[in-house]
Amino acid sequence: MAGVLSLEELLRMLMDTAAEITGAEAGSVLLLDRATGELIFKVATGEGGVKLSDIRLKSGEGIAGWVAQTGKPAMANDVRSDDRHTNLTDNISGFVTKSVLAVPMISGENIIGVIEAVNKKRGIFDESDLSALNSFAEFASVAISNARKFESLTIQNRELREQAFGKWQLIGRSKQISNIRDLINRVAPTSTSVLITGESGTGKEVVAHNIHESSPRANGPFIKVSCAAIPETLLESELFGHERGAFTGATDRRIGRFEAASGGTILLDEIGEIPYTIQTKLLRFLQEKEFERLGSGRTITSDARVIAATNRNLKESVEAGQFREDLFYRLNVFPIEVPPLRHHPKDIPLLAEHFIQMLSDDFPHAIKAIDPAAMQILVAYSWPGNVRELENLIERCAVIATGETITREMLPSEIKRSVELGDGKPMRELPTDMTLPEAEELLIRQTLRLTDGNVTKTAERLDISRDRLRYRLKTYDIDPDYYR
Repeated sequence: MAGVLSLEELLRMLMDTAAEITGAEAGSVLLLDRATGELIFKVATGEGGVKLSDIRLKSGEGIAGWVAQTGKPAMANDVRSDDRHTNLTDNISGFVTKSVLAVPMISGENIIGVIEAVNKKRGIFDESDLSALNSFAEFASVAISNARKFESLTIQNRELREQAFGKWQLIGRSKQISNIRDLINRVAPTSTSVLITGESGTGKEVVAHNIHESSPRANGPFIKVSCAAIPETLLESELFGHERGAFTGATDRRIGRFEAASGGTILLDEIGEIPYTIQTKLLRFLQEKEFERLGSGRTITSDARVIAATNRNLKESVEAGQFREDLFYRLNVFPIEVPPLRHHPKDIPLLAEHFIQMLSDDFPHAIKAIDPAAMQILVAYSWPGNVRELENLIERCAVIATGETITREMLPSEIKRSVELGDGKPMRELPTDMTLPEAEELLIRQTLRLTDGNVTKTAERLDISRDRLRYRLKTYDIDPDYYR
């Protein structure tokens, strides 16, 4: 019993054991609702026992109610002649109660419930049955208290994890983000390897966290390894571990990240930077879930799910001979591409609001809103640094703000100069330090706004052919649909 931490599983074990040690046909466990004084049937065996689930006995009702009220055990070998007996449970379950043993479960000085044994299979209940059940109830009380504490801690842990997970929410209502959510929901229940691609700052790690938290591995570890941040000479040891004396400086055994992530998820960020020499060992792990620590010949297995992320084009790396083709296809079983922020600008207001809420406790003056003129600029900006750049900008504005609102004046000049200045008309003067490509991109974007994203009308206004305009749209990664 001490090793069972699921309250539901424990109660069923108590019920079955109570019936077994007393030679009874059936058993039941009732827990006390301290607020009302009522006893609640949590589990019950015998015919119709399921029907009694969550049935309540009023304070003092029935033999069990008398036991909970007085704190004394009870033995009745002929319940029909016992004034304390109630027919309520028999009427509900269809089970005929003939004899009952009932003892209180006490934790500290408080009664927490009652254990019942019903209908002796052979003969009648005697004092030895009552003594055995009473002793059993003492152990049961401790086990229930422990299970309740564990259940409470589990709930608290889940709440804390959900609070922490707020940082990793996938924010957005656009079609692009909805598609990613759908992919996450499809792949999360499996153990399939996932390759997340996208520009820097788009939120690849957020997607990886969502896969982990939505999977059966959510209670297991989530371990991130930045393959580019660890020197090549140390990366193999970091991933697979090493034994003492495996190399100079290896004074102790070290557990690798794959071993530590067993039962959970390991995120290999910037997977495109992993040295070719280590790729073979990684491929073996993906195929066999096996590896050896450096300096050891003993094979170790690990049930770690692998999620890889990169901002590089791995196909080009394969063609250049920098990345193993078989490893690429093994990682790319389920690809997810995270779009740049400029491809889903409708999510910018939601993201900005999310970052404001995250920062609300970090500054003495709470930021509550973004001025419409400032928001217009945020939505129109192309965000080369993607979501990460937006988050950093909101934090910068929160630092310099003196009121509750982020205004247009707080935005960096380089952002304001690259978009229209709030009146919906093209700028008459361009900043003197703007380059020709920057000016051309800005002119195209402003004209698209004036034509509501109509490519033909935009080409006519700019006095260029549609083909030349489409070439420039591709060059500057401009989506005309955004302006419609």
